[in-house]
Amino acid sequence: MVDKTFGAKAHNALAKRGPLCVGIDPHAGLLRHWGLSDDVASLERFCRTMVEAIAETAAFAKPQSAFFERFGSKGIAVLEKVISDLRSAGVLVIVDAKRGDIGSTMSAYAQAYLDPASPLSCDAVTASPFLGFGSLTPMFDLAEAHNRGVFVLALTSNPEGASVQRARRSDGRTVAQSIVDDIASLNEDAEPLGSIGAVIGATVKGACAENSASITAVREHTHGITHATPQSDSAHDLMKINGPILVPGMGAQGGKPADLKRVLGRAAVAAIPSYSREIARQGPSPAAIKEAAQRTLDECRTALRR
Repeated sequence: MVDKTFGAKAHNALAKRGPLCVGIDPHAGLLRHWGLSDDVASLERFCRTMVEAIAETAAFAKPQSAFFERFGSKGIAVLEKVISDLRSAGVLVIVDAKRGDIGSTMSAYAQAYLDPASPLSCDAVTASPFLGFGSLTPMFDLAEAHNRGVFVLALTSNPEGASVQRARRSDGRTVAQSIVDDIASLNEDAEPLGSIGAVIGATVKGACAENSASITAVREHTHGITHATPQSDSAHDLMKINGPILVPGMGAQGGKPADLKRVLGRAAVAAIPSYSREIARQGPSPAAIKEAAQRTLDECRTALRR
């Protein structure tokens, strides 16, 4: 049963196909860049081309739900087909929905994305813990029941996130560190990886500090992130996550392969770098998209020495 968990599937996908997630973000500007209209027919064409181009290269794909939802039920129908076609091609699909709620509403979100009976059923979904980490329990429980995954927002690159994620709790930890610790608790003893992942932005400033002296020295340049066991209240310890780490913000948003180890340190062994516009803007030629995906994968492999 162990090899059927999402954590095991993610580990195997990283080993076999390599560290690359391709975002499928059909926003209006990208459709125009392809010479398409901003309508459902163009959405279908864009997605069909992207699936064809990345199906043999990418280990993971990350469709952004909002760009489908804006077209209503017809857009959701396209998302359902994207999920189905990618999974049939052996790509692990992470729906970027960032759902976060409580009680029965959270359970309904979990059923939408993680129940095999749902037409939106995917391999993993992103979730927001900022109504309290425990509010995501229905999603964690259903993920475990059906061998699916959940990626929890922890440290994001947007400047607005810092006011919440870097706020200090009464125990001295940042909110982000508490989220990382809670993820680690759920993944404890899982092999080869747990199925609860973290989302950590590629452009978050960070450095790999190995002791308290170096933590102090880099504090002003790292925004308080480190990857060793923290010896001061300035550090974030990422090493115990024991789950996949989704790293959005690569490529057009500023993240580079060399940033992966800088931001994640030794935890980069479980990194899933995610590129969207950097690859999709090479369209509408499927061959050009596939070439860009392969080139990007090679760059990430080199940076991570995989």
